[in-house]
Amino acid sequence: MKQASSFQTDYQLNTQTMNRLLRLNESFDVIGREILIGRRKATLYFIDGFAKDDIMEKIMEYFMKIDEKKESEIHSAADFSALMVPYVETDLITSVDQAVTAVLSGTIALVVEGFSQCILIDARTYPARGVTEPEDDRVLRGSHDGFVETLVFNTALIRRRIRDPQLTMDITQIGEKSKTDVVVCYLKDKANPKMLKAIKERLSRIEINTLTMGQESLAECLVKPQWWNPFPRIRYTERPDAASASVMEGSILIITDNSPSVMIFPTSIFDFVQDANDFYFPPLVGSYLRIVRMVVFLLTLFLTPVWYLLIQNPGWIPPWLDFIQISEPNSVPILAQLLIVELVIDGLKLASLNTPSVLSNSFSVVGALILGDFAVKANWFVPEVVLYMAFVAIAGFTQPSFELGYALKFFRVILLVLTALFNLWGFIGGTVLLLVVLCCTRTLDGRRYLHPLIPFHGKELLSLLIRRPIKQSKN
Repeated sequence: MKQASSFQTDYQLNTQTMNRLLRLNESFDVIGREILIGRRKATLYFIDGFAKDDIMEKIMEYFMKIDEKKESEIHSAADFSALMVPYVETDLITSVDQAVTAVLSGTIALVVEGFSQCILIDARTYPARGVTEPEDDRVLRGSHDGFVETLVFNTALIRRRIRDPQLTMDITQIGEKSKTDVVVCYLKDKANPKMLKAIKERLSRIEINTLTMGQESLAECLVKPQWWNPFPRIRYTERPDAASASVMEGSILIITDNSPSVMIFPTSIFDFVQDANDFYFPPLVGSYLRIVRMVVFLLTLFLTPVWYLLIQNPGWIPPWLDFIQISEPNSVPILAQLLIVELVIDGLKLASLNTPSVLSNSFSVVGALILGDFAVKANWFVPEVVLYMAFVAIAGFTQPSFELGYALKFFRVILLVLTALFNLWGFIGGTVLLLVVLCCTRTLDGRRYLHPLIPFHGKELLSLLIRRPIKQSKN
């Protein structure tokens, strides 16, 4: 690795180096403001748009009022920073490369004549939207704030909820060119030390130019991708209350700058049956909602494969289930109908994402109704296929994880295809394949993905399946 250059006592050499590395004359928004502080020459380096104008004005006004008598008390850069810089967040560095990175991150760098150190003034502000509630993880009661793309706002939202000195925000930079700020957040007295060490080691070993896609780029660097396994091993949330609750339970968060989603480690399959709404209602209602979510979870995976298996074998259908049989069959194979509707649903989702927000709701409803009605009338699909697939599409939104939704979708399609090829044995084989994949998947800390079912921990499993009263838990 190239050795970082250092500041010298030669002011002219320092400013020439900074001007060259920041390419001052080639970018209009990179500013180098030369000023005179007493009898010393100085240059302020900052990015236009990151620096707060009112603070810059006050700092420069203070600098220009410094008299020679006060300047005589200055013997080092540390003295200058302590006596001359009227701001709270300041730092001294000797590395030119660190100064350049700091300026590009929004910090103000002050290079002063006669000093071999650079003074950093953290008076930056980032363009940011309001901390409004996330669109895909709403609650009826409780707080309605959400994470945003600004890192310090996100850490502050967690600090606001956990006022404990054990809460640690360990920051690092990842990306050779982007140098993206990444924070590891945890409670020191609750987090698993082994997992914490593993996460920090993996972060330190990441070699990548830039985290182009935010947390997804980081996730693919942290967790070894398995193309054959669609189940998510990272849970995301845009809710500060859910993130804070996870920290209190001993989980570790990874917060990435420019991303409103926070990653939660470790994650098992049962973590996805929980939702923030469960805890904003009494235990009985919360438990009921959780049970409904689990039932819908299973129906989303098995409803269409089981229905397809039964209509392939009409003799297995008991009299009280006769209504599930196809009343008006057509020439298009049922398997083809089911697979086509799976694709159409995803097509409608993509179209809805790219539709202006004022039209998206009406487009989704009207588009689905028109396509479904005409497809049935044109004898492309039978009504039963449209009905069951509509239920599956709606049921997929009962939990906020898109990754888990698509994992269930892929295995639902596998079950359908295997059932079509091998009938009952195909359905059994697909179910066994699903269980094998779940059993073979491990979380980041090495535990089974089905923990606490495998290995079995009754108390932990019960707390995940049934919403306990808060007074029974310190969390």
